[in-house]
Amino acid sequence: MHDWQYSERARHLTSSAIREILKVTERPDVISFAGGLPSPATFPVERMRAAAERVLTESPQAALQYSATEGFAPLREWIAKRYSRDGLTLAPENVLVTTGSQQGLDLIGKIFIDEGSRVLVEAPSYLGALQSFSLFAPTYVPVPTDEHGLLPEALTPEQTAGARFLYAMPNFQNPTGRRLPMARREALAAVARRDGLAIIEDDPYGELDYEGQRLPSLMSLAPEHVLYMGSFSKVLAPGLRLGFIIGPQAVIAKLVQAKQAADLHTPSLTQRIAYEVVKDGFLDTHIPSIRTLYAAQANAMLASLAKHMPAGTTWTPPAGGMFIWLTLPPGIDTMQLLEKAIAQNVAFVPGAPFYVGTPPANTLRLSFVTVPPEKIEVGVARLGALVADALARSDSTHLQGSCKCPSTTN
Repeated sequence: MHDWQYSERARHLTSSAIREILKVTERPDVISFAGGLPSPATFPVERMRAAAERVLTESPQAALQYSATEGFAPLREWIAKRYSRDGLTLAPENVLVTTGSQQGLDLIGKIFIDEGSRVLVEAPSYLGALQSFSLFAPTYVPVPTDEHGLLPEALTPEQTAGARFLYAMPNFQNPTGRRLPMARREALAAVARRDGLAIIEDDPYGELDYEGQRLPSLMSLAPEHVLYMGSFSKVLAPGLRLGFIIGPQAVIAKLVQAKQAADLHTPSLTQRIAYEVVKDGFLDTHIPSIRTLYAAQANAMLASLAKHMPAGTTWTPPAGGMFIWLTLPPGIDTMQLLEKAIAQNVAFVPGAPFYVGTPPANTLRLSFVTVPPEKIEVGVARLGALVADALARSDSTHLQGSCKCPSTTN
């Protein structure tokens, strides 16, 4: 057998904890709160089918041919127009279409991170970003958070000095579901201007505000300092693999060079189909239906958590997005809890992989959008019973360890 000589980078590759868990959840009897998958019920299948037919009827050669690295021009124009708001005016030259937002993370890592570069990330942060950036061997600097998200006051000049960028998800963050309040957005923009700090604003969930009360983007508050990442995965379908990056033209040009070396361009066919679907204002009527569905799912899970979780368990009710973040009582290890949950045909994602450095052991992420309410109730009830059992065992161990019992002789 040939002895393949892997690069140093390849030798440090690890599998995604979520992807490994998802292998288990393919069993039909498993109630999965693990994957951050949008509900298939939201996919506009008939509209997609009609759009694909139009594209392959009206412009088949162009749709099946190589295309520009920057992306399909009408789609870039549509994105620039849609995000020209809150005082921000964008041109197509500010937009790069990517093969999913995950490629956007990879390209950003390639153009900004050298080995040992300081990269600021929320604690906790999106696992997919950590996995992508880690290929380039940065030095991560965790930024503290609370129940409202990132703490801008923690970003002192000493903290930001020399940092290549801060990676943040201000809207319904993955994994916590938290949204950064307006005052903190303004404070974070002020830090960017004060320190010259670059910010990567990853926003796949921003449209999924249950009340439709959108907050201004960080990009609109500090446009020269922010690269904004968006995605069609949560509002149309993830199978399209369509994302985009918006930013200053000089940075977009450098990202284009990196993308040329990666895949030449995002598939022409899917870009054209997506444009046909969205060009006439479809999202303005489609997204509210997604919000309504996800709000109902979230409320079902919140009700089940309140009913079944033992005292000492806390969570932040989400105002949008797809996730609820749980903090269990101290002494419970959610990695160990997961094994027992899977044995009970329930799956979730332990919180530890979302942290850099030493993580707390007692956190976990629940996704509720693909599970019907009646199964949410069953799954949360099983999970609550497992947490209660773990607490009882922990208390029993503690009592035994502290017992001042008299010795006995036979």
